[in-house]
Amino acid sequence: MDFVIDNIIIPLIKIGIVFGVLSGVVALMTLAERKVAAFIQVRLGPMRVGPHGILQPLADGVKLMLKEDILPAKADRWIFTLAPIIALVPAFIVFAVIPFGSTFNLFGKTIALRITDLNIGLLYVLSISSIGILGIILGGWASNSKYPLMGALRSAAQMVSYEVALGFSIMGVLMISGSLSLVEIVNKQKEFGWWFVFLQPLGFILFFVCGIAETNRAPFDLPEAESELVAGFHTEYSGFRFSLYFLAEYANMIAVSAMAVTLFFGGWLRPFPNVALPGFLGLLDAPLMGPVWFAIKVAIFLYCYLWFRWTWPRYRYDQLMKIGWQWLLPLAIANLVATAAIVLLFVRKG
Repeated sequence: MDFVIDNIIIPLIKIGIVFGVLSGVVALMTLAERKVAAFIQVRLGPMRVGPHGILQPLADGVKLMLKEDILPAKADRWIFTLAPIIALVPAFIVFAVIPFGSTFNLFGKTIALRITDLNIGLLYVLSISSIGILGIILGGWASNSKYPLMGALRSAAQMVSYEVALGFSIMGVLMISGSLSLVEIVNKQKEFGWWFVFLQPLGFILFFVCGIAETNRAPFDLPEAESELVAGFHTEYSGFRFSLYFLAEYANMIAVSAMAVTLFFGGWLRPFPNVALPGFLGLLDAPLMGPVWFAIKVAIFLYCYLWFRWTWPRYRYDQLMKIGWQWLLPLAIANLVATAAIVLLFVRKG
């Protein structure tokens, strides 16, 4: 019975909770996107559905579910239908290895605040998240329309350009921590007494810039580029299938933010985790406070996503390629070489 509880029931409960919370955050992000845009542009944003427009995501969901789902006459029916699903599923399953907290005891059982801990967790995230681009490419191709095809080609080239630099940007963290496990990377930050962002500031900047480009968000939103390509790869999509692309984009934003927090900002750890807190402030170190700290950090990164969209204009495509290959990649390699030298000379010998 203990085997069934530990290996089937508890993991299923965790998966249900993570999926439910993630779906709720994605819905709230659709409202936050419009409210932050309104704030930056000195407007009010959605105000009619519920108090201060708080029920707008529910109204949007109902609208998309009831809206006619159009299939272009010359589109590839099966690929056109499968493409949004291929884009959405990887965005959700990467959260299987992202740790939201440490452990706590419940009814005599030790519960870990994560679905699972793979010793190659980081490799799992990189490999699974790379599959999502196939949904964009297939959706643009299956639409049998020039604008979606152009958006798909742009997205493929953008992914190739920035994923290389993104991979190099996190290697410094791997060398310092000596592990591919995301849980171990967080524990190493507690052991060192420093978040890795202080040891790898350039690596963090490169990772976050590449993450924005990988999620096709402004100022790197060339695959959509409304002023040029109507809506890019999802121009021909409507109704429920369009909503899947919408969900995938926000889920990917949350995934990149969660990875930035885990790799560079101590994951579920509070600021200065090795400094003892006096009195009632010690409650901030309670195991169940881990997800709270994690959520606060992720929320800050998500706000940055929205802030950047309404701050910087979109790059031209030649500028996008130039930044990826001539700036980010050389900087990532230089950061890798410098980190390797420091680790070899000081950390390993020490």
